Amino acid sequence: MENLQCKCGHINPPGTILCESCGRSLTEEEKNKQLVDMRYEGTARRSQTYNKSIIDKIWNFFSSVKVGVSIIVILLVAAAMGTILPQEQYINVPDRNDATIQAYYADVYGEIGKIYHFLGFHDLYGSIWFIVLVGMLAISLIVASLDRFVPLYRSLKNQRVLRHQSFMNKQRIYANGSAPADTMQKSEEKLKQLKYNVTVDKNGLLAEKGRFSRWGPYVNHIGLIIFLFGVMLRMMPGFYVDETLWIREGETRAIPDAPGYYLENKNFIVESYTGEGDEERFEEAIERVGSVAKNYQTDIVLYEAPDESLPGATENMETVKEHAIRVNQPLKFDGYAVYQMDFRQNELRSMTFDLTNKESEESLGSFTVDLVSPEESYDLGNGASVDLLGYYPDFSGFEDGEPQTATPVPNNPGFLVRMFTPETPDGEVSFIVIQNTIEPLGDNQYKLTFQSAETRDVSGLTIRKDRTLPILGLGGLIFMIGVAQGMYFNHRRFWIQQQEDGSVILAGHTNKNWFGLKKDLDQVSEFASLPPYIDQQEEIEKQEKLKKEQKMEGDELS
Repeated sequence: MENLQCKCGHINPPGTILCESCGRSLTEEEKNKQLVDMRYEGTARRSQTYNKSIIDKIWNFFSSVKVGVSIIVILLVAAAMGTILPQEQYINVPDRNDATIQAYYADVYGEIGKIYHFLGFHDLYGSIWFIVLVGMLAISLIVASLDRFVPLYRSLKNQRVLRHQSFMNKQRIYANGSAPADTMQKSEEKLKQLKYNVTVDKNGLLAEKGRFSRWGPYVNHIGLIIFLFGVMLRMMPGFYVDETLWIREGETRAIPDAPGYYLENKNFIVESYTGEGDEERFEEAIERVGSVAKNYQTDIVLYEAPDESLPGATENMETVKEHAIRVNQPLKFDGYAVYQMDFRQNELRSMTFDLTNKESEESLGSFTVDLVSPEESYDLGNGASVDLLGYYPDFSGFEDGEPQTATPVPNNPGFLVRMFTPETPDGEVSFIVIQNTIEPLGDNQYKLTFQSAETRDVSGLTIRKDRTLPILGLGGLIFMIGVAQGMYFNHRRFWIQQQEDGSVILAGHTNKNWFGLKKDLDQVSEFASLPPYIDQQEEIEKQEKLKKEQKMEGDELS
């Protein structure tokens, strides 16, 4: 595209609709308008000028407001979809991994759960496509801001005092008439009193204030870009951690996403209100629900492994801190915070069985199965032993003749065993679950009799670390500054020019709050005896209304 030369001689960049020097309309479309388009001061925007190369097309795509709004709508719809089923961090799945999480959604929610997991809605804010959309929104904000800010800034910085009469008489506020000889001096004096920045050139005057309000939307965009940058940083390792750790009493486990740190659960405590003494105020609630928690806490020990240790190694660990984690009283270390969020009581830890003769009830000995790490064989002495052929922590039934387990948590343990005694050296097979025994190969001479069980509590901890909060806070603060800047302030301008015959031409413009502009102009007009002004937008609306009424009257007569 070629540069546009105005009649005043100024060379304007291609795409300009109002001359940067005198303000004349440069396009036929703009010449036919009753009022000039002052949104971007008539300057050329790159997106409306170039459309040849692939870079131009990409720039034009992301500079479109429609594209930006569409991305926002898609993100909002996706966020709403993410609330239909719980996010993966809020589901209770022991030994969390992709397979167990996928199985959970399929088992609990069926086909909908499978599709939900496949599309990544189970971890919405960590899914690749959601991150890509957030990145596209950030790019759209940057490109759209640059596409509009740069030409607008250049135009306002270099705006001229003297403007062509066609520019003046196409402004919304316009006046033309005779005035006293000292009108210009008095106008300058009064405008300065009203805190306007006044520039005088020859027989012209430009008064301006509140230009900074024009940058409000772009400050908003800067705040949003910083905020989105903070959101995307959460996807980077080490910046954001929000993990769940289920740890049993007596167990030592590595802290997720905190390399080198381990937690040992020394003890878990639950205390409830009794409704006695100072706790009488809870008596009604206790009677209604049965129990009201007073405190639940995990007494833990924090360890740190030496730097030279292999991943997962627990030898030579150093004690860092001992702490009682309670609700809203987390353990804090190295930027991490460990919160008490949930618990499970009386989880089976071990079970003790007797090997007895079914007829005589004679016991050949007992053994204890550790339900976390069971052994393959148990020797009872005197030639008796029990081999553990299969262990199913959460027995859920048979599928094609094979025992199945729903979860790795020992909620309903099942054991497939082979029992050896002096009378049965080849062994007898039995499948045992709580309160039920199956002998798949026929009646056995011996059986396993349940004697006792040991339980323990499990504490649900949440590990959190967020280094992006300062960035998010800064982005939010800048965004709110931009909102106040653009909403509560406005850009007001007056052009006043004295003609050779002594008459005065006045034009006024503001990006919002025309009432405030007129109020200022009334004060200047009264003080400096400016000619009466008209609001041309109101005149245009009156003419259009009158035409509609005349048309309606003509239709009624016909």
